[in-house]
Amino acid sequence: MEFTDWRKSARSEQNANCVEIGFAPCRIGIRDTKLGEGSPILDIDRAAFAAFVRLVQDGAFDS
Repeated sequence: MEFTDWRKSARSEQNANCVEIGFAPCRIGIRDTKLGEGSPILDIDRAAFAAFVRLVQDGAFDS
């Protein structure tokens, strides 16, 4: 599967290690920015990613 339009958080520092997401029909790819295009890609469906984002926004993973 080919993911396009890779993005990382605007809150991420320019040279910081973080993750970025890419898009494909019905799928989201997640990869490590420090490895770039050589990074393994976690491939998940959009519904699962949306559920994860909702949990983060609701504070489910806050310490």
